[in-house]
Amino acid sequence: MANTSDISRGLIIKLDGSLYKVVEFGENKTARAAAKVWAKLQGVDNSRTIEKTWNSGDSITPIRVERHSFQYLYKDETGYSFMNAETFEQLTVAEAMVDAPQFLKDGQEVSMLINTETDLPLSVELPEKIVLLVTYSEPGMKGDTATRTLKPATVETGATVNVPLFVNEGELIRVNTKSGEYVERVKE
Repeated sequence: MANTSDISRGLIIKLDGSLYKVVEFGENKTARAAAKVWAKLQGVDNSRTIEKTWNSGDSITPIRVERHSFQYLYKDETGYSFMNAETFEQLTVAEAMVDAPQFLKDGQEVSMLINTETDLPLSVELPEKIVLLVTYSEPGMKGDTATRTLKPATVETGATVNVPLFVNEGELIRVNTKSGEYVERVKE
């Protein structure tokens, strides 16, 4: 059985019947009392974020998960459909399970976390940075590269990203999927 010394960032644990992912953790030591271990937990099967404190050495229940490569196929009324790149098995998941659905494009490679106990998907993660085509943007002016002023641009997935003034329609840009921010312009 695992205990609090096994807590690490990214570990998925079962707590009060729900699954949570460890986002942050630490230990508080005092001279008189026993050490305490704290963790900030983000719900995997719910949208809650909580903080939990245990006495050092308390038991925890980790959940074994596997990361598989999937390809995004399409979205319909049942959810988002993905295909396993190795077995060609198709899975459909709810929008809440996808970490940045606004940046999904056809054929996109994603990582899916699968609970090995139930064989059910837990979450879908896009790569940290992806390249997208700008489909609409107001034209930039020559010399607009000196300031850090941003303008909205629509990318091929329909999402809106704030980009520098020099980025024009038809160009490729790299976007951070975690924050939704522009990273850089991509040369072809």
